[in-house]
Amino acid sequence: MTNFGYTMMCEQARPDQLVRDVQSAEQAGFDFSVISDHYQPWLSEQGHSGYAWSILGAASQATERIGLMSFVTCPIMRYHPAVVAQKAATVQLLSGNRFRLGLGAGENLNEHVVGMRWPSVGLRHEMLREAVEIIGALFDADGGTVNYRGRYFDVETAKLWDLPDERVPIGIAVSGEDSCQLAGARADVMVAVEPEAELVEMFDRAGGQGKPKVGQVALCYDGDRDAAIARAHEQFRWFGLGWKVNADLPNPDSFESATQFVTPEQVAQALSCGPDLDEHVEAIKPFIDAGFDEVALVQIGADQQEEFIGWAERELLPALRSL
Repeated sequence: MTNFGYTMMCEQARPDQLVRDVQSAEQAGFDFSVISDHYQPWLSEQGHSGYAWSILGAASQATERIGLMSFVTCPIMRYHPAVVAQKAATVQLLSGNRFRLGLGAGENLNEHVVGMRWPSVGLRHEMLREAVEIIGALFDADGGTVNYRGRYFDVETAKLWDLPDERVPIGIAVSGEDSCQLAGARADVMVAVEPEAELVEMFDRAGGQGKPKVGQVALCYDGDRDAAIARAHEQFRWFGLGWKVNADLPNPDSFESATQFVTPEQVAQALSCGPDLDEHVEAIKPFIDAGFDEVALVQIGADQQEEFIGWAERELLPALRSL
């Protein structure tokens, strides 16, 4: 049976609203939640980008049951992997073992702010591999110290002084064969934003058989279809650029320029918009068909979260669980 999650999207809402929204999502029966880890929004129209780890700490205390997951954190530039391990262990303790650490190779949009050159994709994957090794070593050290000398990272007698009872599960975002190889060998969870059965198959072949696969899909629920399309176009027209482009553009202004000719009609073809339950179910179903165990839903628009959560509780979640 597939589980369905709620996305706290830092780029489109204030931190305090995100915490209130995940409380409502828990009460509505969502199985888990994920949070984006951004320094900047994709587009200035989104208008927000709170610090995900503070929000996770608050959410861990404001909720009781719902799972929490970073979706995803980049541990290669803005954060050193040893610090990521410390943050993840802390959230696991605060949440009572409800946290999973999602990791990925990141986007220039968020990582260039520390003044380092944005690496090529192959180099980013090498750096991610080292970061995963460091984080895993700190999780497994059982209170001992870790020393590490790598090509990209060094760790000097690092120790996690507060370790949770349960090891933090590590998820790795995948988009092709190399990342599936890394995730299958080193991750506890596969993360993806495309409903491709081939990704699931490559992950399984690399050692991921039986491990959870978590996907994510954006939608724009609204009683007025035209209003939903207009909002999705305003805030999510970057989505169709593809990750090869999205990973490399440096600022919201760049995404504005890259999407200036994207039309509302094109957005409506790519994303499910409006009040039609069947349209939204059909947009989510490909993840289930591709073999994903969990699907996190992104509702586009900060002001529509309460309405969306209520509708999801009444209609969307029952329909999805009946598939």
